[in-house]
Amino acid sequence: MTAYPPAAAGSHPPLTDRLDGLLFFPVTAYDADGALDLDAFRAHVRAGVAAGAGAVFACCGTGEFHALAPDEYAACVAAAVDEAAGRVPVLAGTGYGTALAAQFAGLAHTAGADGLLAMPPYLVRADQAGLLRHYTALAAATPLPVVVYQRDNAVFAPDTVAALAQTPGIIGLKDGLGDLDLLQRIISAVRTAAPDRPFRYFNGLPTAELTGPAYRGLGVRLYSSAVFAFAPEIALAFHRALEDGDDATVARLLDGFYRPLVELRNQGSGYAVSLVKAGVRLRGGPSVGGVRPPLSDPGPAHVEQLARLLDRGLALVAAAPGSGA
Repeated sequence: MTAYPPAAAGSHPPLTDRLDGLLFFPVTAYDADGALDLDAFRAHVRAGVAAGAGAVFACCGTGEFHALAPDEYAACVAAAVDEAAGRVPVLAGTGYGTALAAQFAGLAHTAGADGLLAMPPYLVRADQAGLLRHYTALAAATPLPVVVYQRDNAVFAPDTVAALAQTPGIIGLKDGLGDLDLLQRIISAVRTAAPDRPFRYFNGLPTAELTGPAYRGLGVRLYSSAVFAFAPEIALAFHRALEDGDDATVARLLDGFYRPLVELRNQGSGYAVSLVKAGVRLRGGPSVGGVRPPLSDPGPAHVEQLARLLDRGLALVAAAPGSGA
């Protein structure tokens, strides 16, 4: 693998400074035959940016990174970069073993991405030294800034994250584990070991809004919003309420929409992806199709339940004080 120095400053501020607002994870669109539908993907990204996304994370978990061939991945990242047009940063997913992760990182760099979300290594459960070697090698193999994703088989000890935070090119940690005790110790360890180094933290749990208030208690404001992909009105209303300290609106949306949505999501394996795609289809946006194997689309009863939830969530937003309704 070719080693690169840290990315040089370009026309934009550093990525650590540009990441703000709601993080949009677009789905990847397929046609009726399951082939990549780049026009529909472009329309989906374009709509998300226009709705107010703070950043676009293309070809990540919600974007079915696992199901994409390298040429499809490269085309999607390039399309996302084109549609964002520099208005917001575009980060691309990468993963598998170190060599393949570096190859996908190279494709993302060529496509014009601003950064990478590094998902857990494929299959193996490594020790802390092995995880550190993997992400350090990936960061050295790309000029793009890297956000490391903690979840599944990539769970980090505080000292490991402190070492990652001091690695050139690694700029943040997305937490998809939900262990707040561990995350607090990680934040403390990084703050102690590298007090002057900018390092960003993200709430990366599925339906992150449900735990948004708890993460804010640790100082973690950024989160990925799956709901933004199909109901940006609800996602933005919740985000504004959280930012403004509007606890009443936060509670109404949590009780009336987000908690029932999580309970529905938990009824199906892979629903963190396939239910999002169902939501996009329900809202009448671009025809994004279903999910690729090995995931399955939700059945009619669950789609109908999602439709009722969407109606309820949109009604709650319309009835909120200051909504103009």
